[in-house]
Amino acid sequence: MKKILVIAFMLIGYTNINAQIMFKTEYFGKSGYRMTEGDRDEKIGNSKGSATVYQGGINIPLSVSLNDKNRLKMWSISAGGAYAKLDNKNFTEPLVIDEIMNMGLSLDHLRPLNDKWSMMASVGGGIYMPSTQFSKIRLKNVLGNASAIFIYHFKPNLELGLGISMNNSFGYPMVFLAFYFNWTAEGKYAVKISMMDGLEMSAGYNVNKYLSLNIVAEMNGQMAFIEQDGKDKIFSHQYIVAGFRPEIKIGKQIFILITAGISAIRPAEITNRNIKSMFQDKEYYFQIAPYTSAGLNIGF
Repeated sequence: MKKILVIAFMLIGYTNINAQIMFKTEYFGKSGYRMTEGDRDEKIGNSKGSATVYQGGINIPLSVSLNDKNRLKMWSISAGGAYAKLDNKNFTEPLVIDEIMNMGLSLDHLRPLNDKWSMMASVGGGIYMPSTQFSKIRLKNVLGNASAIFIYHFKPNLELGLGISMNNSFGYPMVFLAFYFNWTAEGKYAVKISMMDGLEMSAGYNVNKYLSLNIVAEMNGQMAFIEQDGKDKIFSHQYIVAGFRPEIKIGKQIFILITAGISAIRPAEITNRNIKSMFQDKEYYFQIAPYTSAGLNIGF
């Protein structure tokens, strides 16, 4: 799971040419905390916890044009933030933290290369903290990143991309593979699989132009750079959720999304801030729990 989170922070998340604002609140019910290592999978005492996550983001196109093949060229700026409040109970060891604040800003560019290929690039940075107190921000809490992904357009509704991303997640610049995937099928029945900002899969039925009913599965997460026992470490909070989501459309550009389901697994752990931590066998996680969320998407 740690490998998935690192990749997720490399992805570039825009495809719409309109300005957009997004707000979302997620609640994870209480569940037990466990450790897995090799064939072992055991409960950590009576430790348990729930969580609430608040997220928001905005994407603003700065320049939009079409070439002679009607292919899109765009510059845009994106900003987003997330606050996670973890309600941890009965922990006798410092295995988790109580809150996470993430904020990020990026300049994004999309341009066609030919009839089948496009390039998507991004440069930006963010703050990943275990606190909401801005006075506690240090250089070690800042993550810079740059990405370039080459996208092949199989069909108008199917795109696959591969490229590289560079960031300082482990305290020094590292280059990683970056992936992009987007597939949609529209109509009375709609299917979407997207790997741009986390992972999102949905299958639904469009009741009418104001209401659609969907089954969804998503992966997302937050992280904080911390210091523990004099060492730089990373606290990662990830989750895979699935549920039923009615989507209500108000007017032309306002969407309300309500989700009820389960958090299938919620890994939450502290690891050393080095590349070796990606390959360690021991992992900690919260078990399956009830999940609900409410979101608002506004387009302009």
